[in-house]
Amino acid sequence: MATVQLSSARVGAAAFAAKGKASLEPLRLPARVTVGEARPARRAFRGLVVRAATVVAPKYTTLKPLADRVLVKIKSSEEKTTGGILLPTTAQSRPQGGEVVAVGEGRTIGDKKVDISIQVGAQVIYSKYAGTEVELNDYNHLVLKEDDIIGILETDDVKDMKPLNDRVLIKVAEAEDKTPGGLLLTETTKEKPSIGTVVAVGPGPLDEEGNRIPLSVSAGSTVLYSKYAGSEFKVADGTNYIVLRVSDLMAVLS
Repeated sequence: MATVQLSSARVGAAAFAAKGKASLEPLRLPARVTVGEARPARRAFRGLVVRAATVVAPKYTTLKPLADRVLVKIKSSEEKTTGGILLPTTAQSRPQGGEVVAVGEGRTIGDKKVDISIQVGAQVIYSKYAGTEVELNDYNHLVLKEDDIIGILETDDVKDMKPLNDRVLIKVAEAEDKTPGGLLLTETTKEKPSIGTVVAVGPGPLDEEGNRIPLSVSAGSTVLYSKYAGSEFKVADGTNYIVLRVSDLMAVLS
């Protein structure tokens, strides 16, 4: 059945009298005519979790990544600042790290089968907006490509990160505290530096035959890089680091 709503209006109808004379007589319809009422069927989906347009059914307890994809269990967001102030959910920084819990079978490049270089259990850092987030067994996970993983954390310190593929880890040079005229600069007015020292380099990208191509820079080099490239990190002592692709390096300084 359907519901029909008609607004109050005059409708002219031609009525023929018995004597053959036609007359027009206004007809007034009620403000609303209900022919029938159909209610949409309701079905309960209690077993579904909706998160960022991704629907995952809890009845599935495992997720097997395919090809060069990996499944990462996301590290919990920081609920407090270093000073102990509780952060609301909207102010908590999105984590960029987690533990690899499953990996795909790898991919084929040319005639060579290339396995994923990351092992299950590794602590990794990934690109900030990469992958698809899902909730599995009450924990947040991320399905992403191996190339979206920036590096492997062998300790809790970013400076000990092992970059992957064609990425390099750089210790950012400190920004100038004064102008050439001696004027002190605040943190917000300091110019963002684009020079730093290479701390570690990845094994290099894969060529068309699946072989690694060594990077053209090495640890200890001072480099100039694109100003807004890469992913930035700050450690507890205030030192800034950045991880970027070697293609974002502009020059080696000496």
